[in-house]
Amino acid sequence: MTQLFSKNDKSGLTRDLIEALFPMFEQASAGGIAVDRQARITWINASYASLLGIEDPTAVIGEPVRRVIPMTRMPEVVETGRPLLLDIMEYESQQLVVTRLPYFDDSGKVMGAVAFVLYDDLQPLTPLVSKYRRLHQDLVAARKALARKNRGTRYSLGDFVGASPAALEVKRRARLAAGRDMPVLLLGETGTGKEVLAQAIHALSRRADRPFVGVNVAAIPENLLEAEFFGVAPGAYTGADRRTRDGKFQLANGGTLFLDEVGDMPLALQAKLLRALQEGEIEPLGSNKVAQVDVRVIAATSRNLETMMEEGRFRSDLYYRLNVLEITIPPLRERLPDLGVLCEAILEDIGAGLELRAEITDAAVSALSSYDWPGNVRELRNVLERGLTMGEETGLLDADAIFKVLPRKSGRLQPVGAAQPTRPLAQVLAEAELQAIEAALVASRGNRSRAARILGISRSALYEKLNKLS
Repeated sequence: MTQLFSKNDKSGLTRDLIEALFPMFEQASAGGIAVDRQARITWINASYASLLGIEDPTAVIGEPVRRVIPMTRMPEVVETGRPLLLDIMEYESQQLVVTRLPYFDDSGKVMGAVAFVLYDDLQPLTPLVSKYRRLHQDLVAARKALARKNRGTRYSLGDFVGASPAALEVKRRARLAAGRDMPVLLLGETGTGKEVLAQAIHALSRRADRPFVGVNVAAIPENLLEAEFFGVAPGAYTGADRRTRDGKFQLANGGTLFLDEVGDMPLALQAKLLRALQEGEIEPLGSNKVAQVDVRVIAATSRNLETMMEEGRFRSDLYYRLNVLEITIPPLRERLPDLGVLCEAILEDIGAGLELRAEITDAAVSALSSYDWPGNVRELRNVLERGLTMGEETGLLDADAIFKVLPRKSGRLQPVGAAQPTRPLAQVLAEAELQAIEAALVASRGNRSRAARILGISRSALYEKLNKLS
């Protein structure tokens, strides 16, 4: 063991520490390693070297540990002086359970760190991991219930699912909005996830521990909107409560007010909303006193506000007040590469409620991509729920199950005989190839090898084409 120490280790503390700990950990661990103050390897035992695929342990002595083990957190332990007693480290295809400890000189200065692999196989930990996952799910559910009770948020940015360039740009702008305390305008069709994004922005902002209050303008009768927004003074009108009734601005004070479908707001209320945003004060209905409020407004609409301004149905001064930072959420048909991960996330949520493991085949995802999705993600969830309800109890959605519940009138394909615009040949061929691949996947029920045989191409050629299409 001692020959594996770096010659530069003059303190002897590494050797003393390892020699003291080694007998205890030799039986229980799958390997050990030590680093110095610069996170360079000073010792590694043969079992750990074998686990990492290192033939000669002496060859890595003096090497930066991250050059040998890219995912290690040893430099973090050396930098902070704090131990990481239990951690799961990914190394290539392996998952290693590791404990890491710093060691110090006589003056208390960190001299390096030592780590031991407690498990190189997670199978013995399966009961513990399963229990942790159940407890974590219970905790998430409890937090969501508490958030609903205390006017908090249920969604984070992770709930806006997608990795396409369009989805990543939305997330980038959401993080930008979260870091700046300014009005935000969310634009997008119905069902694209505007409220999810609004809650995510609030949850990432400095107002995260303050209320999040959402109001759907289109769902409130016009004659009640002013009272709903600004509150009501005692006895403001016949039948009014004798106590003060707070409006949405008072309830959201210090936090975020989410105005959904703001394009449906009548002109008279638009003027009062503008004053509240500009002056930071409101006047409850039936009161002659103003109240100061500190509210960050996030507005959303599926309407074209610029057209409404031209027609005189939306105030331009309010539009420019709300549209300080604009985020346009693309419809689902413009980010079809996200269909697969969206289906997985939605089915995981649906399956948890039904106590069912729900899955979807590649062919089923291809079938979903043939539709235009006017209702976007909300409609996608509806289709998946109906597919599970009408299908077998296995929880597996294949192409047949999807076609049974997928609306047929609004599909992407045009009716036979409809006038077709002239398009570049490359575009026509690309679409024809896509349709042929989708049809082959449907016919083979997602079996890619069989689909490749149907198409008369090799399996590697099919994978290459699928990667290009995604």
